[in-house]
Amino acid sequence: MPFIEWKPILEIITLWFVIYHILIFFEGTRAIQVLRGIIILLIAFFLVQFLKLDVIEWLLTKLFAISVIAILIIFHPEIRQGLARLGQHQLFQASLGAEELDFVLNQIGKAAENLCKIKVGALIVLENKDPLATYIENGVLIDARVSSELIETVFTPNSLLHDGGLIIQNGRLTAAGCIFPLTQNQELSRVFGTRHRAALGLSEETDAIIIVVSEERRDMSLVYNSKLFKDLAREEMLVKIKEFLKTKERA
Repeated sequence: MPFIEWKPILEIITLWFVIYHILIFFEGTRAIQVLRGIIILLIAFFLVQFLKLDVIEWLLTKLFAISVIAILIIFHPEIRQGLARLGQHQLFQASLGAEELDFVLNQIGKAAENLCKIKVGALIVLENKDPLATYIENGVLIDARVSSELIETVFTPNSLLHDGGLIIQNGRLTAAGCIFPLTQNQELSRVFGTRHRAALGLSEETDAIIIVVSEERRDMSLVYNSKLFKDLAREEMLVKIKEFLKTKERA
């Protein structure tokens, strides 16, 4: 019966794979602390069962039953985002060549730097592996070659599109005036306005790379994987974007 001997090993490998990817998925969110707490409680529960401590086992059983309902209520946003990301995840239909990628990033960097100098805010989004079709639909379609001049024009004050976000997809300016969800992170400093909150909100639901230009502080920030990198110089920002793209390719 060779299969029976391999069955426990297969179960252990499967459980390890699932638990590992759940931890990676929630890393950097408030849910990760709860997941770690649940794991500790499970270890304690098995230990109590092994020691046959009936009263404590009964209490832990009741606690787990209540915890399931509490987790569903408290972490509803994280659960919704997780299901959405599972449904959206797919590979790029087309990858940019090295030269084309450099050209696109240089144009974005030039535009962001120029906007920063003249105190004009901007929100520029680079689609990664997770598709942004939902957000493209709520904006105005452009479908144009990336150029610093066009990016700067989109964010010209008092234009109809300057308040929303600009999405770049497969090396082209796809849509402008796009609306993104605001982060629910209560720990974010009040000095950050709607653009930074929208950038963080989008990064919590997708793996997009987002550039934010602040008109008040005249600085450039980068948002990726729910993390905010503040006050970056142009070259520093472009290096980080390439690092994020390479990290995703290895994944």
